[in-house]
Amino acid sequence: MNKAFLAILIAVLYFILSGMFTDSVFEEQKITSNSYPIEVASAKAVGTGEKSVVSKAPSMAELLQTADLAAGKKAFKVCKTCHTTEKGGKTVTGPNLWNILGRKKAAVAGFSYSSAMAEKGGNWAYDDLYQFLEKPKDFIKKTKMIFAGVKKKKKRANLIAYLRSLSDSPAALPAVEAAPETENKD
Repeated sequence: MNKAFLAILIAVLYFILSGMFTDSVFEEQKITSNSYPIEVASAKAVGTGEKSVVSKAPSMAELLQTADLAAGKKAFKVCKTCHTTEKGGKTVTGPNLWNILGRKKAAVAGFSYSSAMAEKGGNWAYDDLYQFLEKPKDFIKKTKMIFAGVKKKKKRANLIAYLRSLSDSPAALPAVEAAPETENKD
């Protein structure tokens, strides 16, 4: 037992000391500009008419229109550690997520929400979930949720589409706004 404890202690000390050594040897530098600037052509207008639309990254509403429910269910596997999804399901580490869209924030009976979540107020809308799932601690500063977030927009949209499906009558998808038109200067 003593030998195992000593081995663990030596390993921990080794990692701590090697980290301190590398910090003293290597200097961290803040990058203020690109080392190798990359020339990028400006967005080209799409279309041939007098007015045309400038291409841009898809909005959350556009991503939800083409979201993959199976991919969202697969992405939810990480969430199952803390959340249940069954209608009338119990709360575990996190609240049950059945019918989350349109539901009042901090409203699941029997779950102890952080005061920050309770103070946020309002109902869970698509945009709220999209921002919250990106980085929970940015959306609600003192949330109890320790999940780091989902950085990829498409993965987040797939996850929200799956959460939307967890309802007897899923909420309507958000409307896709028409892209702004610009004059073609060809």
